[in-house]
Amino acid sequence: MGNKLYVGNLPYSFRDDDLQQAFAAHGTVTSAKVMMERDTGRSKGFGFVEMGSDAEAQTAINAMNGQQYGGRGIVVNEARPMEPRPPRSGGGFGGGGGGGGYGGGSRSGGGGYGGGSGGGGYGGGRSSY
Repeated sequence: MGNKLYVGNLPYSFRDDDLQQAFAAHGTVTSAKVMMERDTGRSKGFGFVEMGSDAEAQTAINAMNGQQYGGRGIVVNEARPMEPRPPRSGGGFGGGGGGGGYGGGSRSGGGGYGGGSGGGGYGGGRSSY
């Protein structure tokens, strides 16, 4: 168990200080951060709290999970490391190699629209009717 906690379903009015004060009753809060939208400066409705020890973190989870703030039951659990995101390139229409799709593939044997000379699909196959 770590001492960093994920806090979700926060009221959008919550700020770092509010988070700090809410958790201070359950141990030493070494940091409290509400995540904000970069463009608008509005709360994303979740944040992270780092407690002084693993035991304090567990106490805070037990005490705070499901508590009502601003009419919302907050969710508190151990923070997990962020999952690595796949790269944003490729995919979609015409992305990557591998043929298929609109006009994709090689000139011999591709399917799809406008595909090569040996494949099916529209525009493929025989050249004389």
